[in-house]
Amino acid sequence: MIKIGIAGYGNIGRGVEAAVTRSHDMELVAVFTRRDPLSVHTVTGTQVLAYDQMDSMKDDLDVVIICGGSATDLPWMTPELASKFNVIDSFDNHANIPEHFANVDAAASAAGKVGIISCGWDPGYFSLARILADSALPEGDSYTFWGRGVSQGHSDAIRRIEGVKDARQYTVPVEAAVESVRNNEHPEFTARQMHLRECWVVAEDGADKAAIEEAIKTMPNYFEPYDTTVTFITQEELDRDHSGLPHGGSVIRSGRTGLDSEFDNTVEFTLNLDSNPFFTGSILAAAARAAYRMNSEGQSGARTLFDVPPAYLSHHTREELLAHML
Repeated sequence: MIKIGIAGYGNIGRGVEAAVTRSHDMELVAVFTRRDPLSVHTVTGTQVLAYDQMDSMKDDLDVVIICGGSATDLPWMTPELASKFNVIDSFDNHANIPEHFANVDAAASAAGKVGIISCGWDPGYFSLARILADSALPEGDSYTFWGRGVSQGHSDAIRRIEGVKDARQYTVPVEAAVESVRNNEHPEFTARQMHLRECWVVAEDGADKAAIEEAIKTMPNYFEPYDTTVTFITQEELDRDHSGLPHGGSVIRSGRTGLDSEFDNTVEFTLNLDSNPFFTGSILAAAARAAYRMNSEGQSGARTLFDVPPAYLSHHTREELLAHML
């Protein structure tokens, strides 16, 4: 049994808890939190310990899955914990991945541990889809469409606007753009041409709704580059119709083969997720299996899913993979 610890217990932590609990080759030892452990109650009844207690459990944990945020948590948590444990994270700040990889690599290499970073669905599974399609179709163009799904970061940005009580933001692919790619038209897009922003907002009593809508639509980076709709609803409607965290999207590569590039080809990888954090948690658990296997073979240092043999992610035996997956 691979002994797992979870560092952090939010939506993704609960997703990891469910995935590990359902894995026949894993055992969830403990959840570690920077909050008061007595205030955190796990779904499965797994013990909750203080974050600082992790150091005393080096012999009890094979892999620690870190479920913090990419903005302020993972840049320091992952290198710190990689100096003591095999670790997994879902770092998703694409621009800072090289720096994060180097920091984790230094810590994990010195400790003789393996740290697999950026193990979500993007980066993560979508990254694999991009590299596989590009490898087979080096002459072509790749496109990534996200949604329709809830963007937690964009939703939080709306909630920080004065007069907003609650909000959800959906990222929605522009269907005409998707079809253009599927038709091998090799278009060049602006951000506005690829995705829409759909906002559902609960305003405080007496708030200036026109000012809220203007603040949303003109917010740099988040909404200004996109066609954005803002719909005001009640808290009851938001809770009833928008309480989930669905997401997904597609990676599509259109490319040409043949001596004269005469053949059109399209490779598409699509995800439709009822729960973004629970699917992410399942990927993190699979990556923990791989990290344990790689470290057991003597490997150390930072890795991404690019570096992991697919068989190491699977709970199936090699015989089962050869017979049923190949």
